[in-house]
Amino acid sequence: MVLDKKNISVGSLEWFIREATPDNPRDKLPVLLLHGFPSQSHSWTVIMPELANLGYHAIAPDWIGFGFSSRPEKNEFAYTPEAFIKALSDLIEQLKLEKFHLVVQGFLGSVGIQYALQNPDKIERLIIINAPISTQTRLPWKIKQLGLPLVGEMLTQDPLMIDRTLEAGCRYPISDADLDIYRRPLLQTSSAGRAILATLRNFKLSDAIAQIESGLKGWQKPTLIIWGLRDPWLDVNPVEKIAASLANGELVKLPEAGHYPQEHWSEKVSDALISFLRR
Repeated sequence: MVLDKKNISVGSLEWFIREATPDNPRDKLPVLLLHGFPSQSHSWTVIMPELANLGYHAIAPDWIGFGFSSRPEKNEFAYTPEAFIKALSDLIEQLKLEKFHLVVQGFLGSVGIQYALQNPDKIERLIIINAPISTQTRLPWKIKQLGLPLVGEMLTQDPLMIDRTLEAGCRYPISDADLDIYRRPLLQTSSAGRAILATLRNFKLSDAIAQIESGLKGWQKPTLIIWGLRDPWLDVNPVEKIAASLANGELVKLPEAGHYPQEHWSEKVSDALISFLRR
């Protein structure tokens, strides 16, 4: 198994990709893993080798504006759901992914779900991990404040903002080695903070969630929802109702996990994910 990093140019945008390639490729569909806000593809690096060892080609990009992907200015990239979906569609086309399993997590996970609802023929199975899917969801103050006028400009330029946000969502400390990777883009360039700010100010989360909740009512593809019950921002109760209403839905609860289950409970996430994919 090879865990690799590379950059892929798609039009004017450059994506940073982490990739786990099986030593002995088998006839299995690839798995595309999309990180949440304000994380990176690094959050999947424990799970990706597990997938590759079972023959799955695992691919995890940094979203445009995040991590080590392009961080265009707002006059070059709109940072709206539509812009993110278009960029993701172009990346998937560039990677020649005809059909795949899709894993999404966190508040940026809404974009991945919107893509799936618009392109069901591309999706074999959908896995949702602590992502906003209920219209009862509100953007938490911890994140909302990052987009406030004047305050947001300052907060999103502070590298420790990453530490505070990720650890607040996890409810557990994150290792210094991991935090060093997460905060590095903010230490390298001010464009990283501007991209985070532009995302929050243009993300139209309530509209996106309304589309998602409505779209899931007719969703037929096998769907696994993995939920950290200690998530301080997203309540499991409306999620239980949505999971029960899905034609081919399943809900796995992780009692000790928070908003980013893959950070501290990668083994449990991996077990649930692999069990679902192998059925």
